[in-house]
Amino acid sequence: MKEMFFHWLTGMGIEVSGLMALVIALGFIVLTSLVLHMLLHRVLLVRLVGILGKTKQVWLPPQLQQRLFYRLALVLQGAVLLGQAEIWLPRKSESLQWIEMLAQFWILLFLLLALFALLDCMLSVSRYTRLGRDLPLRGIFQGVKLVGSILVGILMIALLLGKSPLFLFSGLGAMTAVLMLVFKDPILGLVAGIQLSANRMLSVGDWLQMDKYGADGEVTDIGLTTVKVSNWDKTITTIPTYALISDSFKNWQGMTESGGRRIKRSVSIDMTSVRFLTADEQLQLKQAQLLAPYLSRKEQELSVYNQQLSDALSCPINGRHLTNLGTLRAYLDAYLRAHPGIRKDMTLMVRQLAPTKDGLPLEIYCFTATTAWADYEGIQADIFDHIFAIIEQFHLRLHQSPTGYDMRTWQRGSASNG
Repeated sequence: MKEMFFHWLTGMGIEVSGLMALVIALGFIVLTSLVLHMLLHRVLLVRLVGILGKTKQVWLPPQLQQRLFYRLALVLQGAVLLGQAEIWLPRKSESLQWIEMLAQFWILLFLLLALFALLDCMLSVSRYTRLGRDLPLRGIFQGVKLVGSILVGILMIALLLGKSPLFLFSGLGAMTAVLMLVFKDPILGLVAGIQLSANRMLSVGDWLQMDKYGADGEVTDIGLTTVKVSNWDKTITTIPTYALISDSFKNWQGMTESGGRRIKRSVSIDMTSVRFLTADEQLQLKQAQLLAPYLSRKEQELSVYNQQLSDALSCPINGRHLTNLGTLRAYLDAYLRAHPGIRKDMTLMVRQLAPTKDGLPLEIYCFTATTAWADYEGIQADIFDHIFAIIEQFHLRLHQSPTGYDMRTWQRGSASNG
């Protein structure tokens, strides 16, 4: 093609010398590159982006599409430039070597940037899939970008030195320790991201609690080196990604998916107030609708048992009797099972814990029917408000350390008695 063009110029009476041939070849290469650039960026890409914009799809932003197509077009321009140079310039000429090197640099650079744009598009699309929501793909894609950057950097250095890339790869063994030191955080982050993905330990949107780093909130981003957490107090905490593997953390996502949030709180009963209920007190408590079935059942059970000990019932120790604490436990169990905000298909119990110097803990252990924080706190507060209000109906006292008010009352009583 070059010989035919130069022969045509000679036939037109234009003498083509060595310098003239070089200028004509370079001019044709530049002209071809400019025309191709105008066609790609002012015509083809504009129409392509316009067509994609009319589809009004929301799963892939137009900016990412435009960036990907723009960089691919630049790769094509570099390949055309390289081909034109090999066609029009003499073999082993210095100008050909320079243009080949620049074109290869151009192609490698924009191939790398096109890979970055492709990964960004894949990440954007993955957010609308279950796989993308469950796995921290952003950190993995950042690791792929890092590896791609290193490989392209090695290829560019090989072009500058005029050496084979294998020569540089063989020399990396001696620099392993240095590379490990320089890229310590990205390497640890990449390994941690793979483990997080393989074991499904953490995903964007999960509720993460990590007291060591002051994190307690929703995971908004899982990157190659850091995990970003939006705390409930509207602050932002960043955690090294590898810390999620080396340290322990609590993921509340299981609670969220279960649909129930645990209530595990106790009240301290004054142990000196625990005693047997009298017949009149049992009759009074029997008016409570939730408690009446329990009292009727227990009365029959105890009556059958105590009939066998009729001669020894003069001593209360010998028989079985209802206690105010046991009756309270039965009432609270019935109250929780009748509560509309408590789940009945999950663990539900009212239990005693080991006595302490602060009294006898009576613990409520159940799950609410909602995981919303405000609703959960409201249900929990309503339950314990009710417990505090009805505790005296069972002739029990709550344990509370003496306050300043108690001291002043005791002093006034002592002074009046004196």
